Amino acid sequence: MSPALHLPDGAAHELAPPREWVKPSRPFTSRIAYAAAHVVPRVEGENVAGAPADLDWESTLAIRRELWSWGLGVAEAMDTAQRGMGLDWPAAQELIRRSAAVAAEVGGLIAAGAGTDQLDIAALVASPETGLDTVIGAYREQVTVVEDAGAKVIVMASRALAAVATTPQDYLDVYGAVLEEVQQPVILHWLGEMFDPALAGYWGSTDVNTATGTFLELVAKYADRIDGVKVSLLDADHERDLRSRLPEGVRLYTGDDFNYPELICPDADRHHSDALLGVFAAIAPAASAALQLLDEGDVDEARRVLDSTRALGRHIFATPTYNYKVGIAFLAWLNGLQPGFQMVGGLASNRSVSHLTQLVVLADRAGVLTDPDLAAERFNAWSHVTGVGRDV
Repeated sequence: MSPALHLPDGAAHELAPPREWVKPSRPFTSRIAYAAAHVVPRVEGENVAGAPADLDWESTLAIRRELWSWGLGVAEAMDTAQRGMGLDWPAAQELIRRSAAVAAEVGGLIAAGAGTDQLDIAALVASPETGLDTVIGAYREQVTVVEDAGAKVIVMASRALAAVATTPQDYLDVYGAVLEEVQQPVILHWLGEMFDPALAGYWGSTDVNTATGTFLELVAKYADRIDGVKVSLLDADHERDLRSRLPEGVRLYTGDDFNYPELICPDADRHHSDALLGVFAAIAPAASAALQLLDEGDVDEARRVLDSTRALGRHIFATPTYNYKVGIAFLAWLNGLQPGFQMVGGLASNRSVSHLTQLVVLADRAGVLTDPDLAAERFNAWSHVTGVGRDV
């Protein structure tokens, strides 16, 4: 008998048998693809709001090993890992170093976020005459950590810069100073305000076309120092337009967790985006299968596989989008990748029971519940503890 989820309304949802996804035998050749990975708290730790992050290193690194086993790169210490939402800079430094060491051990692709989250923004705003220089110094510190660890640098969007910049030129000056000093080409990360409201008006304008002009000015000037740009605005038309305007050799890594199937697969003009996606951490087997199919030239089947995960992705990233990390952690727990459904900063409470119930049903339909018996056991126990499930 197939395992069943006991839903809050008293109905049962019978889980499908586990999908037989096949791991790749060689690196992908048609796309570069990173999954932005989350972190696992130590279950005995004091991981409440405002407390320093206390991580379960074994589980956290095991998740990265799992992603590498599917052929995906790991985007480390990004917003998926709760940078600015529970993961402090001291913990992020250790995370980058540990993950990069494991990547070297297994031959995995890794890039890691360098930002400015070690800064006190209130103090920064109180000293506007030194604000931009302080932001540059913070970026330099974090870039050095990532480079010394042996990971590719992802220059993350900065809340501190958004707080002190007054013109588009301020952004160009800060990023220019950082890019002048990097050792290897980096990935620039443009994170939309749906992922972080503190980044509203990034690049010096709330008008996306004006902001895009400033962004492209920076990319054109430093194209030889930029491997690619990672854009998370959830706007496929904007991404296609931006992609067409990038200098030759600069990749577009889609960060669109809504529209990734059509952006990763080639369009009518055979243009495509590479990927740096939080959703890939939730759908790693399916993402890997699609990338293998693209390598084989089977675009239609690759698109079918990615499309089969779209409903799950849209649900995980539903408004408020910045709480998407909860869904990724919940799926990791259901799939046995972490010992408890917990998150640093106490963030696990930021999605409702009904949201997470629908999430597991969609995960089943997408074929990304790797052990349905375990998933049903854990879900039913969780549902009962929340007070909405029936006895099991």
